[in-house]
Amino acid sequence: MIEEKLLMEWGAEYKEFDKNEVIFWEGDSCHYYYQLNAGVIKWVNLWDNGKEYLQNIIYPNQCVGELPLFDDGVYAATAIATTKSILLRLPKRSFKLLLEQFPAIHFSFSKLLTERLRFKFYLLNKMASDHPEQLIVGLLDYFKINNTHISKEESLVILTRQQIADLTGLRVETVIRVIRNLHLTGKLTIKHGKIFYAECA
Repeated sequence: MIEEKLLMEWGAEYKEFDKNEVIFWEGDSCHYYYQLNAGVIKWVNLWDNGKEYLQNIIYPNQCVGELPLFDDGVYAATAIATTKSILLRLPKRSFKLLLEQFPAIHFSFSKLLTERLRFKFYLLNKMASDHPEQLIVGLLDYFKINNTHISKEESLVILTRQQIADLTGLRVETVIRVIRNLHLTGKLTIKHGKIFYAECA
C-alpha cells in the first residue's frame, strides 16, 4: 500500500504481535493506520456462539482496519495475528495529513475500498443461491480472476478448508464434501490434501 520508507518519515513505528494476539477489537476506537510488514492477519467478526465470520486475510504490504480512518467510526471487525506478525502503525492524524499531501495514495485507498466492497456484493449474491457448490465455485472464480488467494503459477488455493468455511458462512464439513465432489467432477484437483483450481466456471 504505502511505501515503508514514507511511513517511517511520517512517524510510523513497528509493533510486534504474537500468534493469536489481538491487534484491535471490533467496536474499539481507531487511533492508527496499520500496515502489515511480516506475518498473516485474519480480520473477523466474532459471534456469541464462538463462530467466526472471516472478512479478509491480510498479507504483507496490505492494510487492515482502514474503515474508521475515513468515517471516524469504530472498528467493524477484530484483527488477530495468525502467525507472529510485525505491523507498521501510523497515528491517525498523521495518516490523514499524509493523504492530503499525496493524492495518489488517497486514490489508491478509494480503489481498495471499492474492490473490497465489490467483493462483498459478489459474495452476498452468491450466498443467496442456497447452493454450497455454486458459492464455493463462485468464490474460487473471484479469487482466480482477481489473482488473490490462488497462486498464479500453480493455481494453488492458498486457503484452508476452514478459511473457506469462515469466508462463506458454511460448515467446514460442507466445504470438505463440496470440494471432494468438485474434485470428482473435475472442476478442481486435490493433490496431497492441497486444492488446485485452474479454470473459472
